[in-house]
This record gives sequence, structure tokens and C-alpha cells, in this order.
Amino acid sequence: MDARTTPYDLIGGAPAVRRLAERFYAIMAEAPEAAAVRAMHGEDLGPIVGKLAGFLSGWMGGPRDYFTREDRPCVMSLHRALPITTRERDEWLWCMQRALVETGISDEARAALEPAFARIAEAMRTR
Repeated sequence: MDARTTPYDLIGGAPAVRRLAERFYAIMAEAPEAAAVRAMHGEDLGPIVGKLAGFLSGWMGGPRDYFTREDRPCVMSLHRALPITTRERDEWLWCMQRALVETGISDEARAALEPAFARIAEAMRTR
């Protein structure tokens, strides 16, 4: 990846980020392997898809709209109160890795994103 190319650009911009967020939560909703992390979410995952897409867009180097909203909650603060153990961390990461593959993200982009997602998942662990 060129130093000027962001992961956001590399995966295909806003449409790809939205597909990734949608597939991530679809996997979480349907896979028994994600039962513990799924149980930490509300019944309707629809609203959180857009929040994840907004977060990922800015985090990957795209538009930072999510980060400039006044009502934007701090991602770390949102997760701090949850009992996130290694199980939930690993389930979250498993869902994200599957979503990356299933949405057709290139090997090059996955090689850049997977270690970063692993660091995020670990940072969210509270127990």
C-alpha cells in the first residue's frame, strides 16, 4: 500500500465500508460462534450498523464526519462499562475477519487492517 493510500481508499470508500459494517453485524447476528458478543448488543442491530460505518470511515482515513459530530459518543467510554473478556474480544475479531473476507476486501487491505482491528479489539477488553 502506498503511504498516501488510506485503507478507506484501498477497500473502495464509503460503499465498501458500509458493506463491511452490514456484513459484520449480519455475521454476529447469525453465527453461534458470536453468541457472547451478540448478547452484549440490543435486539435491533440496524442503528449500530451506521455508527460502525461512520466510525470505520474516519478511522480508515476517509471522511471524519463521525468524529466531528457533537453527539458522538467516545467508543472507549461506550465499551468501558461492558464485561468484555477475551471471549467477546475474540468473537468480535472473528466476525470482523469473516466480514473482511466475505465482502471481498483484498489480501493487501486485510493485511493492513487485521492487525489494527486486533489492537482495537484488545483495547476494548475490560476483563
